[in-house]
Amino acid sequence: MFKKFLKEEKAQGAIEYILLAGGIIVAAVVIFAIYKQIAQTAGTQTNETVKLAGKEVNKSVSEELAKL
Repeated sequence: MFKKFLKEEKAQGAIEYILLAGGIIVAAVVIFAIYKQIAQTAGTQTNETVKLAGKEVNKSVSEELAKL
């Protein structure tokens, strides 16, 4: 019975498609994890830049108001 199971090839195509789909899913998860890290880093850098720009604007406005 086991030998018959090993010789049967009807399900071979379906198994290949399942393995292909699994490989695509794994690749998608890896790509998503990498993209998440890159986006998080870019967001952090943007946030820091906005904070620094805000401090500079506040400083300039305070100096101008002090002149009045």
